Amino acid sequence: METTNAETTRRSFDAAFGGEPDVIGSAPGRVNLIGEHTDYNGGQVLPLAIDRRTWVAMRATSGDASRIISDDRSAPAEFDARKIARSGQWWDYMTGVFAAFGSSDVRLPQVEAIVTSDLPTGSGLSSSAALEVATAITLARLVRYGETFRDLAMMSWRVETEFVGVSSGVMDQFASALGERCHALHLWCDTLETEQVKMSEAVLIFDTNLPRSLRGSQFNQRQRECEEALRLLRERDPNLRNLASATPEQVRAAKLPGTLEKRALHVAEENLRVEKLVESLKESGAVDGELLYQSHESLRSLYECSTPELDWFVDRAKEIRGVRGARLTGAGWGGCAIAVGDRGALDAARPQLAGDYRSRFGIDARTWLTHAESGARLEGEWEGEAPRK
Repeated sequence: METTNAETTRRSFDAAFGGEPDVIGSAPGRVNLIGEHTDYNGGQVLPLAIDRRTWVAMRATSGDASRIISDDRSAPAEFDARKIARSGQWWDYMTGVFAAFGSSDVRLPQVEAIVTSDLPTGSGLSSSAALEVATAITLARLVRYGETFRDLAMMSWRVETEFVGVSSGVMDQFASALGERCHALHLWCDTLETEQVKMSEAVLIFDTNLPRSLRGSQFNQRQRECEEALRLLRERDPNLRNLASATPEQVRAAKLPGTLEKRALHVAEENLRVEKLVESLKESGAVDGELLYQSHESLRSLYECSTPELDWFVDRAKEIRGVRGARLTGAGWGGCAIAVGDRGALDAARPQLAGDYRSRFGIDARTWLTHAESGARLEGEWEGEAPRK
């Protein structure tokens, strides 16, 4: 199978539409080292961009309609770039970007575009954010829209929350847009302050191959539970900025209803774990694996977003010599887990883990080693024209 990259994307565009694209942009997926379900609660997160990407090749056309083709054999999209309506289809993540540009008084042309990717969808690696960000930087270059990558990340986040309708935080789009090679992105989701933290360790991604959609999961329910927990906590402390700023002691003292207390405790304690892991990386250059195990247990028992398959992987990872820590990554309810440790140990463990997983669950897992990679970029001849990050 041919490797997906900017050149294969260009060739696919030529085969589909005849001729060259005006611009090609790409953006990566992400894994989150720690800080799960803290982003939409105003907390801290520590994601990194990975070496799996989505490419968008695009050119302006003089026709009356726009057309987008995906290389995964999804149905093609046809739409009016100047009159966007939500469809409930995969291309909403792209057409929502067009709608956002249009609301900024940018005169949009009709376009022809093709999407290629080696990033699995529905696995918790933020394929939707990668598609939004790749579309945003490509369209920005096409129409000479001079916003920074940070601005385009915020625009992409609004597309996800307001146009697509998934109530997520800003982490995914920021990691995809602003990631740097060999660094994790420490992001304060309430202030949008960021810092790059050196992170050169290998990460094993274990895709349980249990597809899930945030639109159909309990994700939005968890957000509502967190909002209610915050409302009750503010009855005791009206100055509480957000749920992540609450201390575990404050949560316990509030005597919240059982489910709400569990959700709030996870957020409060997970926020502290992010701070501790950043300290660990700065001091030793290594991930404190025990914090990853603590995070997973909290997601399993307090936030209740794990699955037997994800739990199985984390338990098995503990038995592997050379693995320091493991946990689910992404929202949960399926998708992926990660393990961090010695590259050789992780690589050697992959076939055994996949075989044991199939024996236990009858499902073929997907695994690969990754590392912190660069974020969004314009490709080829346009590479030097990207907006500031």
